[in-house]
Amino acid sequence: MGGDPRAATPHRLTMVITEIGAADLPRIAQLEGSCFGDPWSRESFRQLLATPTVYFRCVREDVGAPALGYVVAWFVADEGEIANLAVDPELRRRGLGAVLLDAALGEAAARGASAVYLEVRESNVAARQLYASRGFVEVGRRTRYYRKPVEDAVVLRCAVAEPAVESKR
Repeated sequence: MGGDPRAATPHRLTMVITEIGAADLPRIAQLEGSCFGDPWSRESFRQLLATPTVYFRCVREDVGAPALGYVVAWFVADEGEIANLAVDPELRRRGLGAVLLDAALGEAAARGASAVYLEVRESNVAARQLYASRGFVEVGRRTRYYRKPVEDAVVLRCAVAEPAVESKR
């Protein structure tokens, strides 16, 4: 029965995480607009490109292919915050968000963060399930935090495991 395994399972995608460059910003802004009622501007994303405390990556089917989703996280001292995570609405529930989240948590560990925080819409059950699967727990709420539509944000925290260190025996 040979053939391309992706053809047999069309819901699965091959994924690579890559840095985002200026040429990706129109697609990132497009994804942002399709995912959020109060989207960040293209200029906001452009400013992230040169900020060393920011982790700004996307997931693609292959190097050079269009972004299918992206994550923005920043790190200060020993804490991180996932500021934005978005996946093309037509490609959700295929593991792209999990890959992006895992990449950001890996970066948090590599940068020495002990905890990562984020806010999520109270009604975003799928995202909350994903975050819970990675160890995020509710630590607070921000009343009427989101606009368009107005909704509370649930503040989540995840303790970050230290990266494995090889024994020097």
